[in-house]
Amino acid sequence: MGSRYLLRKLAQAIFTIAMILLVNFLLFRAMPGSPERVLLGRNPRVTAETLAQTRERWGLDKPLFPDQLVAYVEATLTGDLGYSYVYRGKPVTDVLADRVGPTLLLFGLGELIAIFAGLAIGAYSGWRRGGLVDYVGNGVSLILYSMPYFLIGMALLVIFATGLGWFPTYGMTTPGMQYTGIVDQTLDILGHLALPLACVAIGLIGQYSILMRASVMETLSDDYVTTARAKGIHDSRILWRHALPNALLPAVTLIAVNLGYVIAGAITVEKVFSWPGLGTLTVEALEARDFPVLQGVFLLLSVSVVLANLVADLVYGVLDPRVRT
Repeated sequence: MGSRYLLRKLAQAIFTIAMILLVNFLLFRAMPGSPERVLLGRNPRVTAETLAQTRERWGLDKPLFPDQLVAYVEATLTGDLGYSYVYRGKPVTDVLADRVGPTLLLFGLGELIAIFAGLAIGAYSGWRRGGLVDYVGNGVSLILYSMPYFLIGMALLVIFATGLGWFPTYGMTTPGMQYTGIVDQTLDILGHLALPLACVAIGLIGQYSILMRASVMETLSDDYVTTARAKGIHDSRILWRHALPNALLPAVTLIAVNLGYVIAGAITVEKVFSWPGLGTLTVEALEARDFPVLQGVFLLLSVSVVLANLVADLVYGVLDPRVRT
């Protein structure tokens, strides 16, 4: 990979993150109300003098530009995202750190399952287009792709949790359960993880399958596939050694975008299953008007999207040298 291509992509990512910092600064200051009123306004005995002192202590009495902006950027670059209103002054970074693990566990496994299953179904359907697997697989993929996460989640809850009683209905662990060892705790977490994991995987398989099917079908008309068939190379070898590597290029971008939007998708899934991750935290912060936490979640989501797209561009440049020119 050329150094010029790498530097150009890095510069674009850094510029985008800088713009995100600016938007993140302006967005939450444009909301009605002010931080000190949200925090202290819950106490009816708070006086105007106390509010003024609080504004001065937090630097809110200073001009928005450049004083507050410079202070915000300096604090963010050092990892200081402020303190949560709801969690009694707990640093936002600690609040986010407590919720990142469950979200990564849920969506990391869900993405892996969806990537392998969706790409395999799409590749086979595109290669054997017109067959039974193509009709069934493409039809099911279209249905799954059109269904929102919350609808899939509610269906899974009604059938497998409420109806059959095979899995728990909410949470990551059983409340008040005393574990005898790490095995019992792991089994309990896996039992709670089963339905939300299935929801995430089912919701993503459809789009991977549809994209891969279209990409494989497009490669069938390429000259190298025709040449390989003329040489008498077996179909399976043509698919895995020639067609599939080129058909994977569009999937790289989709995978990166989905990884970047993991928090956005987590909101609906985690809310349905009461999974204690970043999605549930976002809803709780919205309801409580916990602006520092919302600001931290917005920043984390935005930067993750930028970094995921940066990785996609770099991987794409390795797989297809033509994009580096």
